[in-house]
Amino acid sequence: MATNSLKGMIAAALNKGVTEARARIFGHVLNPTGQRSTHKLLRKKLIGDKVAEWYPYDIKKDDPLIMARQEQERLSKLEMLKRRGKGPPKKGQGRRAAKRNK
Repeated sequence: MATNSLKGMIAAALNKGVTEARARIFGHVLNPTGQRSTHKLLRKKLIGDKVAEWYPYDIKKDDPLIMARQEQERLSKLEMLKRRGKGPPKKGQGRRAAKRNK
């Protein structure tokens, strides 16, 4: 019985050593406990820069005149909607508040 456990211990030690050597050679990350790790996520290539390069640069965002004109158009449209009674309700007077007050 003692030899059997000795053989098992030697086999386990050899297996562990081989696994560690394999991980070192091939650049793998050892995770013998099987816990969750972010290694897989961090290994992925980042794609944000490529996506940003695809879209052209928007010059409108830098020009204050264009931004002011867009804001003025938005406010005039909102004013027109309010005159027709289609504007946004005052805070606390929308549909949700009406349901709650019933």
